[in-house]
Amino acid sequence: MAEFRFCPQCATPLAWLTQLEDGGEVMRLRCTACDFTHWNNPTPVLAGIVQVGDQILLARNAAWPGRRFALITGFMEAGETPEDGIRREIAEETNLTVTELKLVGVYDFQRMNQVIIAYHAVAHGEVRLSPELAEYKMFDLQDLICWPAGTGYALGDWLKTQGIEPTFMSWADREAQSQESSS
Repeated sequence: MAEFRFCPQCATPLAWLTQLEDGGEVMRLRCTACDFTHWNNPTPVLAGIVQVGDQILLARNAAWPGRRFALITGFMEAGETPEDGIRREIAEETNLTVTELKLVGVYDFQRMNQVIIAYHAVAHGEVRLSPELAEYKMFDLQDLICWPAGTGYALGDWLKTQGIEPTFMSWADREAQSQESSS
């Protein structure tokens, strides 16, 4: 994640300054010349637990090292609702058509300064991946292993609604899995 260093209005270097807000004093990147404030608000990200038949589709991003599989995700675009956005992302990335959609929850992902809005999506069609994704796998619900991060928690919460107590891998397990898969 890139950090702002210069004011986008006047090109003056930004400085961390304390400012008084409703909740008290807060440090913000501010311009000392024109008072521009970089708010650094979290970005909304959409995530889909994509069910095709009785299985869940997980995909591997082409840019990821190893063979890590995850939910279908993407950024919400201006002018669309979260529901429209996740339908679009699933269609763009997998070629599947969503026929049912239900909110699972909203999850904090501070490491990436994101807020994840997760849905369970029932989808149909023939899977054809976008170039953004390298491969996909279909999993039976009882075989899903969740990861200890935003979308992994969403998957775990959804599994509970299906009467399945989720199993979570540790970060050490995840790193070992990635290294084994890439060798």
